[in-house]
Amino acid sequence: MKLTAELSLYPVQENYIEVIQAFIDAVRAYPDLQVVTNAMSTQVCGDYTQVFELVSEALAASMRRFGKQVLVVKFIPWELDLTA
Repeated sequence: MKLTAELSLYPVQENYIEVIQAFIDAVRAYPDLQVVTNAMSTQVCGDYTQVFELVSEALAASMRRFGKQVLVVKFIPWELDLTA
C-alpha cells in the first residue's frame, strides 16, 4: 500500500534553519521514497510502512540532537504525483 505525507517541522529555538535542514537531510536518506521539498513543507511518497518509519526515525533523531520541536504531518493514504 502507498502513502503520501506532507511534513512541516517547527523548531522551538533560534537556530531553526540548521534543525530544519538536518531533518530534510534525514528524510532524503531513504532512497526508496520520493521526496519533494519546497519553502513550506516536505512531501514524501512511497511504501506505507517506510513512510511511517521515516517519520518516526527522523523525528526521534532530530529531537535527540536539537531538543524541542513540533512536526505537523498530513497523511494521504494513496500515492500522489509529487511532480505535478
